[in-house]
Amino acid sequence: MKTNLSNLMSIAAEEEKRFMEYNYQVKEHTHSTSTQELDGTITIIEDYKEDFEKEFEAFKKSQEKISKVKAILYEKNNSFKLPDGRTIQQAIVDNNTLRKMKSLYGYLITQKSNKRRITEVNNSYFECRTVNYDVETLKKEYNNLVKQIQDTDFEISKLNSIEFDADI
Repeated sequence: MKTNLSNLMSIAAEEEKRFMEYNYQVKEHTHSTSTQELDGTITIIEDYKEDFEKEFEAFKKSQEKISKVKAILYEKNNSFKLPDGRTIQQAIVDNNTLRKMKSLYGYLITQKSNKRRITEVNNSYFECRTVNYDVETLKKEYNNLVKQIQDTDFEISKLNSIEFDADI
C-alpha cells in the first residue's frame, strides 16, 4: 500500500482510539449473569461470552496493528533525513528542547529592571533590581529560535508527505 508518514500517524491515532474502545468493551463484557434456583435450574440473564471473545480478539488485533504501524513510523522517522543531515526523530527531539528554551527566553524578555523606594523610621533608600542580561540580545535569540523551530517543522512536514510502500 502506498502511504506517507502523515497518513500513518492518522492510522495510528484512529487505531489507538479503537483500541481504547475495545478495552472498554472487553471490560464491560467480562462477566455473564445468570440465576440458579435452589433446585439447580439455571436461567441466563445476560450472556456476554461470545461478545467478550469477539471483542477480546479485536482488542489483540488492534494492538498488533498499532505496533506494526508505529514500527514503520519509527523506522521511517529514523531513516528520512532533513537537508541538514538530522533524522526526523532527531529533529523532533531538538525542536522539543528548543521549545523549552523558547519558553524561558519568553519569560526573560518580559522581565524588567525596577526601582522601589523603601522608607524606614530614620532611613529612606531605593532598592534596585536589575536584570542580568541584555534584553535586546535575548529578543534576537528568541526570534532566531522561533525561526529555527518553524524551519525544522516545515522540513519535517515535507518529509512526512513523501510516499512509500508499507505493508499494514
